[in-house]
Amino acid sequence: MNGMGGTAESFRFDSAPSGAPGELIRLSPLIRRMVAPNPSPMTFTGTCTYVVGQGQLAIIDPGPDHAGHVRALLAVLRSETVAAILVTHTHRDHSPAARALKAATGAPIIGCAPASTPARGEGPSIDAANDEAYAPDAILREGEAFEGAGFSLVCVETPGHAKNHLAFALPQEKALFSGDHVMAWSTSVVVPPDGKMRHYLASLTKLLARTDQLYWPGHGGPVPEPHAYVRALLNHRRSREKSILAAVESGDHTVAAITGRVYKDLNPALIRAAGLSVVAHLEHLMEQGLIRAEGRLGPETLVHPA
Repeated sequence: MNGMGGTAESFRFDSAPSGAPGELIRLSPLIRRMVAPNPSPMTFTGTCTYVVGQGQLAIIDPGPDHAGHVRALLAVLRSETVAAILVTHTHRDHSPAARALKAATGAPIIGCAPASTPARGEGPSIDAANDEAYAPDAILREGEAFEGAGFSLVCVETPGHAKNHLAFALPQEKALFSGDHVMAWSTSVVVPPDGKMRHYLASLTKLLARTDQLYWPGHGGPVPEPHAYVRALLNHRRSREKSILAAVESGDHTVAAITGRVYKDLNPALIRAAGLSVVAHLEHLMEQGLIRAEGRLGPETLVHPA
C-alpha cells in the first residue's frame, strides 16, 4: 500500500513513469517501456510493459487484456521482431495480453508457471486475481535464461506476492525487472493463499545477495538504490508484523480491528488490500507459533495470542 513509513520513508521514489499511453519510451540502451492504460489504486499509473533489445527483442509483462495497448505495442514495434514474451506472474494486470501478442507475432510465451489458484469462493481474493487462461510455451526456473540478440534475461525466483512470481535479471545493464515483488511507489500486497509472507520475506532477503544496481518494477518508476530499499522494505515488514502482534495482544481479535489500528490514515480504496495483507502477516505469526486462530484463517476469523 502507498506509504511505507518508518525507515523506509527515506528511500521512497514516487516518480511516475513518463510517457503517454501508447508511447514507447527509451530508458536505456537495451530497455524501452510502454505503460498500459489501466491506472488504479492497485496499479498506480498502469502496468509497465518493457521491451528489451533492438531489432530482435523480448517483451516483459505485456499487461492486461486491453486491445488498445496491444495495438500500440504492435504498431511501434512493426519493423522489429518479437522473439519472446516473458511474464513475471499471472495476475490479470500482467499476463493476459501475452495471448494476443503471441497470436500476432508467433513469439512464445515464457517465464512463470501457471498459477495454482484455489477453487472460487475459497480464501481471500483481490482485484488482481490470477489469469486462469495463461498457458506458457516454456517455464523458466532459477538461473535459466532467455538468450536474446545482445542481451540475456535470467530467471530469479521471487515467490511471495504470488506463488509463481519471477524476476528477470539483465546482466548487460546490471538491472532487474522486479515485477510486483519490489516497487518504488508502494509496498507489495501479499494475499494468501497464493501469496505468502514467509516466502515474500525470504525473496527480499535473497535479493540482498545479488549485485543488481537498478530495478525496473511492474508499476511506477525505477528503484535506483535497490539494496538500501530492500533492507528498508524488510525493516518495514518486520515492524508491521510487530504492530499486528501487539494489536492482537492488546485485544484486537478481528482483521478489521487490527487493520484499523495498524494502518492509520489509509486511502479508503486500499483498506480491503490492507486487510488482506494483515491476513498474510497473521498467517506468518501463526507459523511462528505466536498467535492462534479460531478455525481457518481468513478475514472473518477470530485470532488470539498463542
